[in-house]
Amino acid sequence: MNSISIFGTSSDSGKSTLTFVIAKILQEHGYSVVPFKAQNVSNNSKVCEDGSEIGIAQHFQAQVINVKPTYHMNPVLLKIEGNGRSQIVVDGRVLKTTTPRQYYKEIEILKPIVKKNFEYLQNKYDIVVAEGAGSPVELNLMDKDLANTYVASTFNTKIILVADIEKGGVFASIYGTFALLSEQLKKNVIGVVINKFRGDLSLFEEGIKIIQDRFNLPVLGVVPYIPFNLGFEDSASLTNYSQVKANPRLHVAVIKFPKMSNYNDIEPLIANDEVYVDFISGTASLEAYDLVILPGTKSTISDLKWLKKTGLFASIKKRTKAIYGICGGYQMMFDNIIDDKNIENEKQEKEGGLGFIQDEIYFQEQKILKTTGYNLFGLRLDGFEIHNGVSKKHQLFYEKDHIKGSFIHGIFDNDNFTNEYFKTLNPKYVYFNFQEYKKNKITTFVDAIKESLDIKRILDSVS
Repeated sequence: MNSISIFGTSSDSGKSTLTFVIAKILQEHGYSVVPFKAQNVSNNSKVCEDGSEIGIAQHFQAQVINVKPTYHMNPVLLKIEGNGRSQIVVDGRVLKTTTPRQYYKEIEILKPIVKKNFEYLQNKYDIVVAEGAGSPVELNLMDKDLANTYVASTFNTKIILVADIEKGGVFASIYGTFALLSEQLKKNVIGVVINKFRGDLSLFEEGIKIIQDRFNLPVLGVVPYIPFNLGFEDSASLTNYSQVKANPRLHVAVIKFPKMSNYNDIEPLIANDEVYVDFISGTASLEAYDLVILPGTKSTISDLKWLKKTGLFASIKKRTKAIYGICGGYQMMFDNIIDDKNIENEKQEKEGGLGFIQDEIYFQEQKILKTTGYNLFGLRLDGFEIHNGVSKKHQLFYEKDHIKGSFIHGIFDNDNFTNEYFKTLNPKYVYFNFQEYKKNKITTFVDAIKESLDIKRILDSVS
């Protein structure tokens, strides 16, 4: 049985999406399937049941095909902290914080770890669908490429190329990517998927012919642009989401921190026709909004300083309408944030917070990683924790007057909380079932993409 690598001709080409679509198709044809990404770069992560941490994309892909997420699916995760530093998560646990230069110097140490995890999944499932990263032909970095060429070469995977036609230059990107692959990898390319196509497909028939005849590459499908708004992986997701809402009942401002993390916390709001979301990153009046959300951040003190520089700190502090803080945003609501162990910063730091909560946040060395059910705001809610900051008085959550917040990610995934909370902000708010929406959206999206793919050729390649 052959595993499959999904290569992109560029970043944000649609690799993550195609990975779960291909996995779902294979599963529907009787194969046991699992997603995989050797190395991910994302501040958007999620906690597995065993307390390990992986990129949100792999967690979401696993959920789509109803497979329990584990660290084996994403053995190496880089979380950007800023100032040339990245946190390295290996096998679901924080290894250290280092620079890109040092990381690449030690890349050979990580290859056996990637190999071990891929082999584990290969022995457990029929097919591994391995998502690549960026471009597979960054020539100066190919010997350091874990997610693309290392996996595909080591395990002799079949390869699907994904090209984003929306960016322009699709022919050059396909031809160039294929031409620069090694001879071994070229032989394993089963075809190319043209992604995010808009308009009349008949106008691209000549383009398909060019790719197949001149490049000698089968076109596995031309996939139409379909807004999805789920599985937000990185900052690019914030530019790709779509909102068309005729008469929203609530207007929500999300503070877009420079180091904002866990974008998927906002997905239920973007999906909800009753809620319109604006991401705020500069000086802006917040008074017109029914709710202001302070989201998670990978660098809490740094983003708190940014909040002050923009003037948003003062606007939030004087606000008298609803404010909700999530994880790092929650920590900013306290009197002070203290990093005396150099957890997030290169030197000891103490920064004054918004002062909504009379207590201090201390950064501890041991990161809290937990996913479970929580008793919050008088409700039983599902969610997860990823944080080093701790509070003595308000260890999980806080609420008083117009202020609410918690360490818990995934809070708005809980329909019982979201609908109850939003009803207090506007009595005319209408109930929204996000879980049902999510289920239906995945099904209809996969079905739509399937219609555009040469499924037989894909199935033949793995058998």
